[in-house]
Amino acid sequence: MKRKKVVQAEVNIGTAGHVDHGKTTIVKALTGEWVDRHSEEIKRGITIRLGYADADFYKCGDKYTVNPDECENPEFLRRVSFVDSPGHEALMTVMISGVSLVDGALLVIAANEPCPQPQTQEHLAALEINGVKNIVIVQNKVDLVTPEQAKKHYQQILDFVKGTNAEGAPIIPMAANHGVNVDKLVQAIEETIPTPKRDPNKPFKMVVARSFDINKPGTSIKDLKGGVVGGSILQGRIKEGEEIEIAPGVEHKGVYTPLRTKVRSISVSDGPLKEAGPGGLVALQTELDPALTKSDRMTGNVITRPGELPPIRYEISLDYVLIDRAIGGLPEKIKQGEMLVLNAMTMTSLGQVTKASGDKCELKLRRPLCVSDGDKVAISRKVGGRWSLIGYGIVK
Repeated sequence: MKRKKVVQAEVNIGTAGHVDHGKTTIVKALTGEWVDRHSEEIKRGITIRLGYADADFYKCGDKYTVNPDECENPEFLRRVSFVDSPGHEALMTVMISGVSLVDGALLVIAANEPCPQPQTQEHLAALEINGVKNIVIVQNKVDLVTPEQAKKHYQQILDFVKGTNAEGAPIIPMAANHGVNVDKLVQAIEETIPTPKRDPNKPFKMVVARSFDINKPGTSIKDLKGGVVGGSILQGRIKEGEEIEIAPGVEHKGVYTPLRTKVRSISVSDGPLKEAGPGGLVALQTELDPALTKSDRMTGNVITRPGELPPIRYEISLDYVLIDRAIGGLPEKIKQGEMLVLNAMTMTSLGQVTKASGDKCELKLRRPLCVSDGDKVAISRKVGGRWSLIGYGIVK
């Protein structure tokens, strides 16, 4: 039957792949939404920020669909949230942030280009670093090649993913611009990317991927609404009216101070909720000054209940592992004095290596990271004028 009440998405699914292979077009085919909304994204025709859109999956007899009007008695399966990440090489750190939020992924590979392309390699490495094992491969743009070329490209995909997390993943041919095989993609997602088991009793923890000022210019002081933080709940649940703590918070003269506030309301794309848990993009309207949340200023923060925040680290020690699928082969060992970018969930920080020995290093960070011992961080190094993923580190 058609869904009537407001529901939260049960699972986050990311998009990964080289620039211009059609990730955003596939999300539109599934959700009906074009998630490139920022003015610069529209101007340049590429994804720059993380994009979010939800889709309801239904079953009509033996057919899977996102359109409940295709049959008389559609069976509602679940609501799915898609996290659309940039494919451009210059935006790799944004992509890593997006991958850190997902339970599964669509690895999009265009059939009209040889496989693998550079960011196809790098994005698959990012999926592996973040432990994303539930993957569906989309062989997009098959309408632009001959059947023989599509078969040859299919074999290239099989050779590329051999020995990776994507080995054995279903490969769905698509022409996303024309909505071809959307039903087969939905079926593959349903069969490959299950809803994770969640423990509602774990302490509440959320990471901020976007933040907003929802007030219109000229709004009177008495009518101002508090700042909004949006992101994904990693564990636990939060209710309207509860107090939360946000870290690292606000900066003054190089020192960050966590913020405490109350949740005034909770929203998902479908509408308001009284309580929310893991899955999908969740927006919390708070009592914060909206100037603190405008233009994504709170992106990268961690939200918990008061007193449950991970440590705020201005210096960090890592045991690191280099990946041999990085662009240019196995990278050189980390050296003292070099600058690296670290990604911990949606948090990104530039750090200088103060000590390096063997597979261990220590860094002084420009912006503190709110992480616990044992947390995993992605490591990127500047190679050829851009930040390239070289490995990951375990916080100690």
